[in-house]
Amino acid sequence: MSRLWSRFGARTAAVALLSVGVAGGFYLGEDRETQQQGLTAQVGLEVDQAEYDYQRERQADHQRGSAKQRAAEYQAKLRAAAAAKEAAERAREAEAAAASRKKAREAAAKEAEAKTQPFTGPIPASCNEFSGNREIGCALLLDAGFKIDQMPCLDKLWTKESGWNHKASNPSSGAYGIPQALPGSKMGTVADDWRTNPATQIKWGLGYIEGRYDDPCGAWAHSQSVGWY
Repeated sequence: MSRLWSRFGARTAAVALLSVGVAGGFYLGEDRETQQQGLTAQVGLEVDQAEYDYQRERQADHQRGSAKQRAAEYQAKLRAAAAAKEAAERAREAEAAAASRKKAREAAAKEAEAKTQPFTGPIPASCNEFSGNREIGCALLLDAGFKIDQMPCLDKLWTKESGWNHKASNPSSGAYGIPQALPGSKMGTVADDWRTNPATQIKWGLGYIEGRYDDPCGAWAHSQSVGWY
């Protein structure tokens, strides 16, 4: 804007000087009226030209300013679009990573479930499907916090060990009772009637299994692998 004003000022000064010079020569000429009219017309043309140039400069500056503003707005839109695209890409990557982790967890859970269910056959609906020491064992299994789907493993394990006979004794090793505790006196930590009470033996056996194998299916898998638990 200062440049415009300087140009306009220069033109105005030129016109003013011209006017003064012409005015001074006015009195020197013979046809003063004619000279006056010519000078007036010339001054008017100079003023009009100066105004025209000034307006053109203003319009050009305005156009340059508008162009700069449009360019800045366009660049801002480009940056916003790039930021939005980057954010969307990060969101897709995070979603894909979460899906991958979920898939891995599900696969691990299935694998763990397969390892802890080394038996085939139906899961009992309730402990009423059993009788005798097995029914007692099923009830105590649930009381200990295990689910009934562990009962088939426990049944297989203790059928192999003692046939669920609470008086079963291994003369060569000294193992005794339904869980074949070695020695049998370990079961005295539950109650003194460990020799004759199947419930005492089962409680001890479930505690032993939980402490070493987490659950009956873990104990049964170990027994199948090495022959003992």
